[in-house]
Amino acid sequence: MDRLEAMRLFVLVAELGSFAKAADQGDLSPSAVTRQIARLEAHLGVKLIARTTRHVSLTSAGADYLKRCHEILNLVHRSESEISAERNSPSGTIRISLPMSFGIARLAPLLHDFSQSYPRVSLDMHLTDRHVNLVEEGVDLAIRVTRALDAHDVARKLASSRSVVVAAPQYLVRHGRPRHPGDLQDHECLTYTGATAGAKWQFVVNDRVQSVLVNGPIQANNGDVLMQAATRGLGIAYLPEFIVGRPLAAGKLVEILSDYALPELGVYAVLPSNRHIPQRIRLLMDFVSQKLAIVEVASPPTPSGG
Repeated sequence: MDRLEAMRLFVLVAELGSFAKAADQGDLSPSAVTRQIARLEAHLGVKLIARTTRHVSLTSAGADYLKRCHEILNLVHRSESEISAERNSPSGTIRISLPMSFGIARLAPLLHDFSQSYPRVSLDMHLTDRHVNLVEEGVDLAIRVTRALDAHDVARKLASSRSVVVAAPQYLVRHGRPRHPGDLQDHECLTYTGATAGAKWQFVVNDRVQSVLVNGPIQANNGDVLMQAATRGLGIAYLPEFIVGRPLAAGKLVEILSDYALPELGVYAVLPSNRHIPQRIRLLMDFVSQKLAIVEVASPPTPSGG
């Protein structure tokens, strides 16, 4: 029997004034009740109950302990009731950090749907491509799109995202189409400065990941800015499909080097800790994961060219 159950049994004996009555109410034998109270007293190192053949009374230590047991058991009951209520009707605030481009393109509509489904949950959304410190900044959940998490991150993978290499048709007319990743060294490349790889683009060549050092006239820490530069013919971009899907479908960009696979991006929910995850946050992660899977399946394939 655990400590909490021993407390409950002690409270029964103290309030009913009888080991036999406590045994009957707790569906135990009187000898089992006696043994459990004796173990509790041995653990505490004090006598809680003074026993005679006819009467049961609390010692002064027992009276103090009874008061503490009531406080603890009431707190446990309240906590269990609150958790049960949240499970049935989640409530409270979720402070969430979202990446800028993916947050606007994919997550914001899903979070609006979540808010409608769970009106008692308040969402406090902060969009930034900066990796926030969840504990220091009081963030409950961060969504990150990355190839690799930090070693200390507590995370759950929600989905995957494909990247593509793209260029505007007018750029390819002027500069020619690269046929191999190595050809990119002779092209104007638009690079993302928020990535640790910086100006190194990765491809799978002959079943091995190969990094290609690139450079060009424009760098930015936001993918939408690079997409806009690419559509104007200013260079070649290596971007997630959720950023370039529309200009690809409209013919403003074309996919190049499609014979070479690109390492997959993961979409992760990063948490400050895995010790206690509130029900509302678990629901949000499940909701986003399920909805992202539907979005990816429903997304039409984008046109590509060698």
